[in-house]
Amino acid sequence: MKTILIKNAKIVNEGTIFEGDVLIENEFIVEVAESISPKSSDCKIIDAEGNYLIPGAIDDQVHFREPGLTHKGDIASESRAAVAGGITSFIEQPNTVPNAVTQELLEQKYQIAAETSFANYSFMMGATNDNLEEVLKTNPKNVAGIKIFLGSSTGNMLVDNEAVLEKIFSSTKMLIAVHCEDETTVKNNLEKYKAEYGDDIPMEYHHLIRSEEACYISSSKAIALAKKTGARLHIFHVSTAKETALFTNKIPLEEKQITAEVCVHHLWFTNEDYAKKGTLIKWNPAVKTKTDKDGLWKALLDDRIDVIATDHAPHTIEEKKNPYTSAPSGGPLVQHAVVAMFQAFHQGKISVEKIVEKMAHNPAKIFKIDRRGFIKKGFYADLAIVNTGMPWRVNKQNILYKCGWSPFEDVTFTSRITHTFVNGELVYKHFKTTDKRRPGKRLEFNR
Repeated sequence: MKTILIKNAKIVNEGTIFEGDVLIENEFIVEVAESISPKSSDCKIIDAEGNYLIPGAIDDQVHFREPGLTHKGDIASESRAAVAGGITSFIEQPNTVPNAVTQELLEQKYQIAAETSFANYSFMMGATNDNLEEVLKTNPKNVAGIKIFLGSSTGNMLVDNEAVLEKIFSSTKMLIAVHCEDETTVKNNLEKYKAEYGDDIPMEYHHLIRSEEACYISSSKAIALAKKTGARLHIFHVSTAKETALFTNKIPLEEKQITAEVCVHHLWFTNEDYAKKGTLIKWNPAVKTKTDKDGLWKALLDDRIDVIATDHAPHTIEEKKNPYTSAPSGGPLVQHAVVAMFQAFHQGKISVEKIVEKMAHNPAKIFKIDRRGFIKKGFYADLAIVNTGMPWRVNKQNILYKCGWSPFEDVTFTSRITHTFVNGELVYKHFKTTDKRRPGKRLEFNR
């Protein structure tokens, strides 16, 4: 039996922080207590030295680009970056090539991950205007949910047939996750700026093209449809203050039929950063104004917004350097998301307990993930140790994304992930990931 004992940690779990030890046997946490003695001479002891021990983050929205787009990233490279960032489980989106819109194509992604993923994994089934039959075959026990693009993104998965949408919403009890931007509004805005600037539209107009109005129209429609049909709706990457009024904090998370996510980049950047960062911070939905950023933080902290995720979506630097209309949207984030939120902790914006709630506990609750997201006896040992006094600067040498760049390049983070465990395996330690084996497992769901 393989045992690891983590000692002297500030254990963060379910809104509390307490000094203690955690004993791991094989894949599972078997004891959490103030003081634990090694049970055998071959027990590996890791002294956490008063650093935070947190449940591994669960990122409910990533694009790891495999199959078909592996020049940008692949499951091995991006999951390696994820565990280096304290993310131990991910849910990947269907707009790979080919799109994961049949059960066979979906299962092929699981087969790749089973061989190559450093982190635990699940893949969403993609909906289109004409694949309802395939969508309804999705197994709720081992697939995270159904993904619908209500605004075009990478790939060709826009669902714009309202009858089809209503049929999907009313036909499945599975969680439906949506990308909300009104396509007509975006197209009209884009044409206006193209008429003035051609293809080389200044980046400063991106948030006016993919506008507050585009987001709000789409989100409010999706919510109205969910209320009408009783669907279980999760809205990805909310980006405007206006949208936050659509969500509630009046009921416990477990009772919510409509939940919301915010992404790290919408909490970090504003439209004022376009002048310096340009297309490197071109995302869909767009990074918007300081008012929007402040509104998102407020809704996150008062529990109208339930989850922090990344929408990790790597592109090559060459692709990002294209003119506005051909520069793709998206950027790599999984390696730096947790420490970016800890930077907000250092700035007094959020507590460590709240970071853990929004990045580990709540994704586990929302998706009903089996035995993950908490530091509890009987749960999988998915854990990260965070040293909050070990500054480091993001540079080309320590970026692990296959695309080789980060929107956080040259940022100095005060906190560092020192160790990451996935299913009881120490997979990352001080800027080095293991190359011995890929310990990730397929996520299972209590549904």
